[in-house]
Amino acid sequence: MFVKAYPEVDADPGIRRQVLSETPELMVVAFRFGEEGAEGKLHNHPHVQSTYVESGRFRFAIDGTEFEVGPGDSFVIPSGAEHGCVCLRPGTLIDTFTPRRDDFL
Repeated sequence: MFVKAYPEVDADPGIRRQVLSETPELMVVAFRFGEEGAEGKLHNHPHVQSTYVESGRFRFAIDGTEFEVGPGDSFVIPSGAEHGCVCLRPGTLIDTFTPRRDDFL
């Protein structure tokens, strides 16, 4: 098994992104929110996404429905759903995408 180290990169203001592992079928990515108010802008993509809250607190919107999540919470975002979040307390989200997000490589 080959493990490749990926660097952390700026994603949006106040947010760093790091690919943790990937194959063509699956990708795991850490999003580190360093400040309250940092925003993952509304967007959509064809990938199915699972999000796990490792730490912090976030307000998410998925297709117009808003909810708050904290450590230990997880949920799935369907393919094509418009979604984004606002950081309420700094922390880290672990996102899994299927298939891999080649735009993150």
